[in-house]
Formats: sequence, structure tokens, C-alpha cells
Amino acid sequence: MADSKTNFSIFIVEDDTWYRNFLSYAVGLNPDYKIESFEDAKSCLANLHKKPDLITIDYSLPGMNGAELLKKIREIDDQIQVIVISGQEDIGTAVELLKLGVFDYIIKNEDTKPRLINSIQNALTNAHLRTQISALQEDLGKKYDFSKTIVGNSELIKKTFSLIEKAANSKITVSITGETGTGKELVAKAIHYHSERKKVAFVPVNVAAIPKDLIESELFGHEKGAFTGADARRIGKFEQANKGTIFLDEIGELDLSLQSKLLRVLQEREFTRIGGNQTISIDVRVIVATHKNLAVEVQEGRFREDLYYRLLGLPIALPPLRERGNDIIYIARSFVEEYCKENKVKKINISADAQKKLLEYSYPGNIRELKAIVELACVMCDDNLIDLKDIVYNMENSMSNFMSKEMTLDDYNNIIIKTYLEKYDDNVITVAKKLNVGKSTIYRIMKTPEFQNIYKK
Repeated sequence: MADSKTNFSIFIVEDDTWYRNFLSYAVGLNPDYKIESFEDAKSCLANLHKKPDLITIDYSLPGMNGAELLKKIREIDDQIQVIVISGQEDIGTAVELLKLGVFDYIIKNEDTKPRLINSIQNALTNAHLRTQISALQEDLGKKYDFSKTIVGNSELIKKTFSLIEKAANSKITVSITGETGTGKELVAKAIHYHSERKKVAFVPVNVAAIPKDLIESELFGHEKGAFTGADARRIGKFEQANKGTIFLDEIGELDLSLQSKLLRVLQEREFTRIGGNQTISIDVRVIVATHKNLAVEVQEGRFREDLYYRLLGLPIALPPLRERGNDIIYIARSFVEEYCKENKVKKINISADAQKKLLEYSYPGNIRELKAIVELACVMCDDNLIDLKDIVYNMENSMSNFMSKEMTLDDYNNIIIKTYLEKYDDNVITVAKKLNVGKSTIYRIMKTPEFQNIYKK
């Protein structure tokens, strides 16, 4: 297909010479369209190597009718948009062709010209959007290329790569375990975006972050009036993930009362919304994650044994950062590169002494903690070199001192926003993204007298 896009290639297939010339002239008035016309199906098929964006077909062609030509085109290139033009107003034929994938079915009459021109515009717009979506999906696949996003060269991480690849090439349920901050959601996304479901939704759900009385509605949806406050129908996460992947993070936090319903949904591949009667069938791949030992949870009665075995599938245990040796340095360097790119600063290096110090720490917060340490070091370093003094671990002590002041929530918000504004050169949009709030919230707080007082200091 042509690039996005100043010239579109259009084939017109029509055995009537006068009508073929009429259509070629009418469509060709648009300078963005390059027109080629053919009198029969055979000559059209012989030129498909030119990869036209769209083909208009006369249904009653000699030797091969429109439906037969459409099938041949689809066999060679199923991305080409096709519009059928017919002298017969046959509803049955139109329905058959639409089922076969034609974009439009147009009758030859006085309205053919304006309708065809409008239909071509719509078809090419549709094709261009599909191309954009495919490109975005390809970009997502690259973004979650686990050999690039999950940095490291240790034997432990190589084993993880192997398991991710096996998971991506199968439909099996995957259970990811590991300490907080080891990158469980990143692994889940890598599996999804390298699987056959990559063109459909990846729907993450943090079970631990949803109140117990709302989790059922969040997962399975509800009908209007199902309970107080249900003012409209809600589509649940499982329904949103149909044909794609649902990622249930912190599955060990799921209430026992809901575990039985989840088990039933996984077994039957169907459910009903709260307050509804309609049975909804789904085809969803399930990936779960937890920092807990679910086998112990089962033994202590907090997790159903049958659900545990249903979810176990292919287990992927992510190693803690402290066990990954020199991977710590690889990851630290990747965070430095990311920081330099985001903040548009010159390359920052890590000294040998700083690297040694990074390797000596146990990282209870794993990769997430390493990122915080490295970003702070990038801010604090001199002459674009992270040295021993720039590696600071006593975050907990700093936080304790910060919290010991017993200020109001507004005071804490003011200090946090002031700190981020200073760090990012008063760029409100960047600060809003970093704090995951709307920029209007930042502007509103900045206008308050309390904020003005501390910002002047």
C-alpha cells in the first residue's frame, strides 16, 4: 500500500469500454489517485504485483464474475480494498459479496459517480487506519521485546527469556511469581505482545488495588440497577479482554468468596454480569502474578486448591535483583540512558567505584528501587559521572524524616510538587506525567497561597 499518503493506486475493472473510460475519468479527477483500467479479470490479476490500494470490479465480467475475481484477489493480497459495481440490484448477491469482504456494493445508475467517489474516500481512509493500527501493534511488539526491555545476561535471566518465549508460543495459562519490583507486569506484556493475541487487548488488573466490594463488578461487569449506584451498564475486564489477554496481578489477594466464581469462569469460559441474565462467552488468555507463595496460601486455607492448579499453568519465577550479579550494572546503565534521553542531557557514565557499590547492595525493592537510586544519582552527579558519593541507599531514613513532620496532606502535596517542579525545570506537563495526575491539578495547587509561600523560599 502507498505511504501515508499523497498518491493512491486504484484499479478499475470494467468490460464496457465507454463505462470504463467514464469511471476512470470521474475517479481520476482527484489528483491524489493514480488510475489504471482493465477490461477483464485476467489482466487485472496479472497486474496485482503493483499492489493497488483499491480495485473497483464490474460484477458481470466475461469469463469470471465479481465474486470469483474477489476470491482470487483475496488469495493474492487480502489487504486490498474492493468495491463491486453492478448493473443488477440483487440483494442476495450484495449480501454474499459483503460477507466475502467487499467494502461496498454499488448499483449502476445516475447516482453511481458521487456514491463511488464517496465510497473510495471511505475505503482508503479505512485502509489507512488499519495500516496505522498494524504499525502501532508492531511498535508495541518492539516495545515489549523482552530481549531488550528485560535487561541482563545472567543465567537466571536467560532461563526467564526461554520461558517467556515458550509462553508466547502457546495458549497455556501463565503464573508469574517474584518479589515486588521484579518486573512481573513487564513479563506479562512481553508474552502477550509476542503471542498470536498481540493484535487484541492486553487488560491489566491489580487485584490488590480494588476494594473487595467492587472487585466482582470490575472483573465481570454489572447491569444498570444491579445495586445502589449502578446507574449504567458496566463492561467488566474479562469482557474487555475477549480474544486478548487479561493480566491478574496480585491474584493472591483475591477474596475467597470470589475465587469460586473465577474458577467457574475459567472452566466454563462464560459468565453473567452482576444483575444480568445473559450468558457471555469469552475467549481470554489468563496470566496471573503474585509476590506470595500460593502453595503456602493453599495450605493455610486462604486460596482454593482447585483454583491454584487451574492457574498454575506455566510457572515463571522471576529472580530477585540481588541474585542477578552483573545484571545490576547492565540495568543501571539502561536507566542512565533512559534518564539522559528523557531529560535531554549529555551521556552520563558510572565510575568503577560506583559500580562496585551498586553490586554490594541487596535491593529489597528490586528493579524499582534500583531505578530510583540511579535517577537520583543522575541528578546529584557532577561532570556527567556518577561516583561513589552519588549512590544513596538510605531512602528509608529520608522518608522517615520527611514523614515525622506530621504535616497535613495538602502540605505534603505542596512539597512533592515543589520538588518535582524544581527537578524538571518547572515543566508542568512533565511533572503531571511523573506524578500521574492531570496538569490542571498541578496548576490549581500552584495557585494556592500555601504553595506560593513555600515555592518562594
